[in-house]
Amino acid sequence: MGQDPDQQDARARDAERLRQLEARLGERTGTGPASRGEEHFSQANMAWRMVTELVAGLGIGFGIGFGLDYVFGTTPFLMIVFVLFGLAAGIKTMLRTANEIGKEPGARPSGNPGDDKGE
Repeated sequence: MGQDPDQQDARARDAERLRQLEARLGERTGTGPASRGEEHFSQANMAWRMVTELVAGLGIGFGIGFGLDYVFGTTPFLMIVFVLFGLAAGIKTMLRTANEIGKEPGARPSGNPGDDKGE
């Protein structure tokens, strides 16, 4: 099942030629390895992140409330309380994310341009 030496030599020559070609193309285009800088998040990605945080808060609150209701036998009471706690936690996390968006470099300042009255 082994390959004959001629085929192996041809493969080695082709691989070397390919490496040389890639090196020449890299020199001409000026591209190097891709840099791994800060990730860019689009507005849609940030919106999905916020929705996920809100749903996670509600889900965790529901799970804790349902579990405690099951243990203590207080059927709807603790579930409602912890769903509200989860909602509050989800909203707080969403606000924190929105605050992060505002702190990103290049973000526009709040308010409309031209609102400054010189005070």
